[in-house]
Amino acid sequence: MFGKLTLDALPHHWYTVGGTLFILVMGLLLALYLTKTRRWGWLWNTWLTSTDPKKIGTMYMIFAALMFFRGMVDVALIWLQQSIAADTQGFLSPSHFQQIFTSHGDIMVFFVTMGFFFGLMNWILPLQIGARDLAFPFLNSLGFWLTAAGGILINLFFAIGGEFANTGWLAIPPLSELEFNPGTGVDYLIWSLQLSGLGSLLAGINFTVTIIKKRAPGMTLLKMPLFVWASLCAMILVISAFPVLTVATLLVWFDRVLDMHFFTSSFGGNMMLYFNLIWTWGHPEVYILVIPAFGMFSEIVSTFSQKRVSGYLSMVFALIAITLLSYLVWLHHFFTMGGGPAVNSFFSLMTFLIAIPSGVQVFNWAFTMMRGRITFASPMYWFMGFVSIFAIGGMAGLLLASPPADFQVHNSLFLVAHFHTMIVGVALFGIFAGVTYWFPKIFGFMLDEKLGKAAFWFWYIGYFVSFVPLYLLGFSGAPRRLDHYASATGWQPLFTTAMIGFLLICCGVAVQVLQLLVSIRRRKENRASGDPWNGRTLEWSTSSPPPFYNFAVLPKVSSLEEFWEQKQRGKKAERRFEEIELPKNTGMGIYLSIFALFAGFALVWQILWLFLVSLACIIACVVLRSFDEHTEYTLSAEEVENHAQ
Repeated sequence: MFGKLTLDALPHHWYTVGGTLFILVMGLLLALYLTKTRRWGWLWNTWLTSTDPKKIGTMYMIFAALMFFRGMVDVALIWLQQSIAADTQGFLSPSHFQQIFTSHGDIMVFFVTMGFFFGLMNWILPLQIGARDLAFPFLNSLGFWLTAAGGILINLFFAIGGEFANTGWLAIPPLSELEFNPGTGVDYLIWSLQLSGLGSLLAGINFTVTIIKKRAPGMTLLKMPLFVWASLCAMILVISAFPVLTVATLLVWFDRVLDMHFFTSSFGGNMMLYFNLIWTWGHPEVYILVIPAFGMFSEIVSTFSQKRVSGYLSMVFALIAITLLSYLVWLHHFFTMGGGPAVNSFFSLMTFLIAIPSGVQVFNWAFTMMRGRITFASPMYWFMGFVSIFAIGGMAGLLLASPPADFQVHNSLFLVAHFHTMIVGVALFGIFAGVTYWFPKIFGFMLDEKLGKAAFWFWYIGYFVSFVPLYLLGFSGAPRRLDHYASATGWQPLFTTAMIGFLLICCGVAVQVLQLLVSIRRRKENRASGDPWNGRTLEWSTSSPPPFYNFAVLPKVSSLEEFWEQKQRGKKAERRFEEIELPKNTGMGIYLSIFALFAGFALVWQILWLFLVSLACIIACVVLRSFDEHTEYTLSAEEVENHAQ
């Protein structure tokens, strides 16, 4: 009746017992607080069932922040283990160590970085294109809750199962096959990625359609802000790449549960098929994580240089070129497989080529700052830090693009350092820059600038102290996924230095938390106007925070920087109020995601009846939603005018 689920699946390791107790205690404290303050109804009606993209964006960012702290715990365990594991096993077993870095990779990529970007896109994209909402408000809610369901499932092994996948974050065969992983850890990984991947796919479709169909009157494609262009390129990658991830991981599950042999070494299976599939998704995914950051930095540099971004058209073509070329570089992960000089040469050339449009952006940012009236606010600190780190990561990437050099450092910590250079120095720094830049627009008050700059310096210095040693370790021959080593290698001082860098990064995180708390306490005295940075794009034309309908009157756009030009001319947009149709709140996205979570759990433990019941409930919810004709309400022109005043 319960499939593979037995009493042995209850927590019995110290880390699963501790993790389960922590989750239960925090959940109980939250429930007690909501009960005491009588806020259950407020939470449900105002937030959880909302279809307002601003509220959904805030929930995305809260969820991503929680997962960030979860991922940071994994990092602490990894670096502490490596710093002490010379001539000793350390405090983690090999299997536990592999589970931790698998969990860390998936959480940081799927739930932290993408969660923050989707949150900021929900907030900023409609405002920048002059829209009141996304194209599909219900799909927006459903996409978020499916992502949250995936986040719950990837952590559920703490309470039920006890072990996670020890395969690496890409679940590479044969490690992910049943012969080497008979437990449920790989199944948890697969179905959490299926749920979150579906949520990401829905979000990608929604943002793409919104950008194409919901732009303000007069806003042509070449009048869109660069953050909108970057988001469009990233979402096209999401739509085209994530189905590949879905298929690849689903085929692994078929191998495991239905005794198929897509990727096994027997019965005609081919592991290289999985490698090609996963990196056909995986390398576009790297650019899904960094392209939105490029767009954010373009907005920030232009605003704080008080100057239109240099080479707008070349920036657009650079983003498109990066998007297209990201599909043609995946085989540089296999330079050592013996593909031959023709194959290696082609993918080496493609990898070198993709550096050109990236360089075009850097030069345009520099030209934008040239002769500009630069204000070095904290978002610009994150930008300057990004540029220096991006240069290092780019040079390391060019080294890896050369097959002879790649032969020497392949599968070493050099590659780990390069990847984290791009994800930390580009994606995370971009997120911090974007959150700091748009925070007053989102919440209506400014973040403390001094603490923001202090946090930057901790992160910036901590990055170099953490990851430069990994470059050196890679050159010294240290492989990735290393849980212990001999002291004769001389690696321990470098691992210890990396651990010190992580402590500096932790100080940066602590300062960011302090910055948020201090800013909330002083929010009344740090109230933000609608345009606190003297911005140039349409989001700064609204109040801070914006009204729930975004724009009382849809703006008319005649140039790239319509709001900036209106300010220079002293011209106010005409205000002719009309009634507005807005989506109603709905809990259907939550219900569907709960049943999807149950279905994923049932497939992990092979509980057939639970899966069939969950599937029936999902179908019933879809049918009920499809027959609901009252999904919108109308705000009259008089009500709009009263709100606008």
